[in-house]
Amino acid sequence: MTSRRSRGDGGLHWDAARERWIASVTVGYSPAGKRIVRRGSGRTKTEAKAKLKEILRDHDDGLVTAPHTYTVAQAVADWLAYGLSGRDPKTTEKYQILAGQHVIPGLGARKLRELSAEDVDRWLAEKSRTLSTRTLRDVRSILRRSIARAQARDKVKRNVVLLCDTPAGQAGRPSKAFTLAQAEALLVAAEGSTIGAYIVMSLLTGARTEELRALTWAHVDLDAEPPVPPHIMVWRSVRLGGDTKTRKSRWTLAVPRRCVDALHDQRVRQAAARRLAGVRWNDHDLVFASETGTQLDAANVRRAFRRIAAAAGLPAKDWTPRELRHSFVSLLSDGGVPIEQISRLVGHSGTSVTELVYRKQIRPVVEDGATAMDRIFPRASG
Repeated sequence: MTSRRSRGDGGLHWDAARERWIASVTVGYSPAGKRIVRRGSGRTKTEAKAKLKEILRDHDDGLVTAPHTYTVAQAVADWLAYGLSGRDPKTTEKYQILAGQHVIPGLGARKLRELSAEDVDRWLAEKSRTLSTRTLRDVRSILRRSIARAQARDKVKRNVVLLCDTPAGQAGRPSKAFTLAQAEALLVAAEGSTIGAYIVMSLLTGARTEELRALTWAHVDLDAEPPVPPHIMVWRSVRLGGDTKTRKSRWTLAVPRRCVDALHDQRVRQAAARRLAGVRWNDHDLVFASETGTQLDAANVRRAFRRIAAAAGLPAKDWTPRELRHSFVSLLSDGGVPIEQISRLVGHSGTSVTELVYRKQIRPVVEDGATAMDRIFPRASG
């Protein structure tokens, strides 16, 4: 006579309808008091016993709530739904798009417990043929964080993404800088509009686009008395919480006379727009606002900037607003300003970041020294 299994060791039975052996074991109880039963099946009794042992082993390891059918797509969906609280809506939207276009189509159908490091390596290698290195880092991060959340909730034993490195992807479009002639043409084309004043401020002060879009008139002083020059207080940005990108980015910045003139004109323009909008005006005290006083959207700024670039005779599709900041660095460097001073002006904590991000815009130190010596000690005749 076959002995009965001990309590907690699970059971085996033949399912005539399915024509399979079924292994089942109670692994715990839900908060409502309902039993949590895990099942496995096999065509033979030996296969079913192996499934039963696997379930019991997972139970001993603490994996009491993970169904065998839990997929990568479910883990990613769970992270997108509950793991991004407090994030900026734009950031959340970016992760949702990347997950929907790259992570779920490539690995979503795979059962999470069966996902291997080799699977992830092959997926990343395939994606590296079309994606930039930055985007590869982002999609790997989505997968890593999704599995980490699943691991913390006993869905899987380990996070295999930690065993995989990010391969080098396709080279992204390098940032460029306007030449002096291009910058002058852009400034001329920019006169007479809100986006024009924005372009003047970005090009001549190096402020970031998210900082200028959040700039308020309360943080602008155009009538400062010497020795204090006219200045703006870059204390806010459109980032979540209103913080600037770094602590060093929170500063008070003197502005050139051309910026002072542009801001005076912008104030007059905005007063006229306020009167025209009437009750539709939303007063947020923004320096650069829409026709009804609301904050400018990044996409709208980009489109308006490219219209100005086209009017200046430049290939508009080749330029973005962030390259105004790169041009600020380039023009200062060409003007002989030391990198230490440039680094301070753009809010970097040291020169290494300035050289890394703007390396194509920084004039090499060795060339500066040689040029200076040629000027000081001209070549002898003959």
